[in-house]
Amino acid sequence: MHVKTSDQPVVDLGFGRDQCNWGLHLAGLYEKEEDRDEILLGFLQRGNLDGDALLYCPCEQSEEDFKLKYKARHPNTAHAADDPDRFRYPSARDLYYPAGVFSPQAMEAGLESFFAESQHSGPRNVRATAEMVWALETIPGIEHLMVYESLLNNFIAGKPWVSVCLYNVTKFSGKTIMGVLRTHPYTTSGGAIVENPFYRRPEEWLAENAPNFLPAAEVNAG
Repeated sequence: MHVKTSDQPVVDLGFGRDQCNWGLHLAGLYEKEEDRDEILLGFLQRGNLDGDALLYCPCEQSEEDFKLKYKARHPNTAHAADDPDRFRYPSARDLYYPAGVFSPQAMEAGLESFFAESQHSGPRNVRATAEMVWALETIPGIEHLMVYESLLNNFIAGKPWVSVCLYNVTKFSGKTIMGVLRTHPYTTSGGAIVENPFYRRPEEWLAENAPNFLPAAEVNAG
């Protein structure tokens, strides 16, 4: 089944039974390790076969544990897991708060840099995913996590990019999961891609929850 998520070309996510389109910001909600791995291993393997740039931030498991699972599941392409031109494995600190403080603006700048690098040798699709349990740590600025999640929708729009943010619902509070639902236009759980009825567009969500993060033009217009 094809779930139209944008006007960009169709993408096979590699898990579940649905296809969608590039330019997608998706929340992967799960309770069990095997459900998380079903998303991860399928998503990244499909991207590997398609020659995509792959960014994976492991947090609930180590990079080494992931590689062992990947190589066991996909022995014919096992070598790719060690190829830095295909797979990047930044730590949570290196990706989200390299200066010790979480900043939505710094995150966007870092992702923009990664995207520019991925396109250096020609057009290339990007798949990014992370286990978000790192955000349970006491990190300065972490209160702005949902600001980042909201702004990420604008960053991804129009790009050949899919981000799957993996949230373990047994570890996050109901309040946080509701924040996830309000900042992700689509969710996946049990393999299906579902349009999220709780989603608020960035300009709406930010105006209500974090107006100081609105672009200056929108603030002045208000």
